[in-house]
Amino acid sequence: MKNNIPLLKRVRENRLFWPLVALALIFIFDAIFAPGFFKIGIVEGHLFGNLIDVFNNAAPLMLVSLGMTLVIATGGVDLSVGAVIAISAAMGTVLINPALGNELITNDILAANTTNTPLWLVVMADLGAGVLCGFWNGLLVSRGKISPMVATLILMVAGRGIAQLITNGQIMTVYYTPYWWFGNGFIWGLPVSIYIVVVVFLLAWVLVRKTSIGLFIESVGINPKSTYYSGISEKNIKLFAYTFCGFCGAIAGLILSSYIHGCDANNIGLNYELDAIFAVVIGGTLMSGGRFSLLASVVGALIIWTFTITMYTFGVPANALLAGRAVLVLVVILLYSDYTRRILNKIVEQKGLRHGPTN
Repeated sequence: MKNNIPLLKRVRENRLFWPLVALALIFIFDAIFAPGFFKIGIVEGHLFGNLIDVFNNAAPLMLVSLGMTLVIATGGVDLSVGAVIAISAAMGTVLINPALGNELITNDILAANTTNTPLWLVVMADLGAGVLCGFWNGLLVSRGKISPMVATLILMVAGRGIAQLITNGQIMTVYYTPYWWFGNGFIWGLPVSIYIVVVVFLLAWVLVRKTSIGLFIESVGINPKSTYYSGISEKNIKLFAYTFCGFCGAIAGLILSSYIHGCDANNIGLNYELDAIFAVVIGGTLMSGGRFSLLASVVGALIIWTFTITMYTFGVPANALLAGRAVLVLVVILLYSDYTRRILNKIVEQKGLRHGPTN
């Protein structure tokens, strides 16, 4: 047999290695200090438990992380995904209700559990709003040559105001039960949101791994000038990445508004842009752009929500959760640092020299 050091090195350098290690450490902690964390029950044919809650609650973040991965891989960033979620959710919930514009939507109208707008049109309007927002960001970045942070900051600031205009400043409540299915429905015992994530993930994976789009995205992130001289349209690649991110944000808005049976434009999707960036960074995608892993970003989103549910399990108050997440960020940064990598390489090399190659 050959020396196993190169194999171990390849495993450590795989983008899934550290995210899976971090997720495993959290699970080990839960197994020791909260064994009931892994308990799964069946109620009316539906699976319930902390693990199910992790996947269900993480679904919107996983979706946003998929779009954010492509954006960051091009060397950009999208700070407006939280606002895009609010705009998309506002568009969908308003169309469900027959009262629009300046007319106040009363409880008796909402409680009728009917709508004059077909459900498919509500969903398409929700998705269309998100795609349009992403397209706008892409135009500012690719055609307007505006810095991605500044370009997306515009919609981040204005987006919730737009959502407020759509809802006429009201907190929308949806009693139309077919709309609840996206965030509260079950298929074969599992939440519908999990299946939605799987479908979008497969769509993204096919686009970036079975076509040349993924290679073009990485090329733009590594060296946009060389990409341009290679005959690849850097503008169109960036436009696609931001548009797809808006599409993912729209689906996240659909799930979140369905889950809570309404839309509060001020709070829905709040801070999702920061969590999405964090999930992508956990997944090993560099903020400077280049190589990326969609699956690693999804695992990063699972880490964030596994950590969150764990903190809730131990009774940590919500106002202290941000401090806990800060510690998680610090640990992840240390794991990904060059100093940590050098130490691990030295340890493995010393063990390999001590035992010698195996025959």
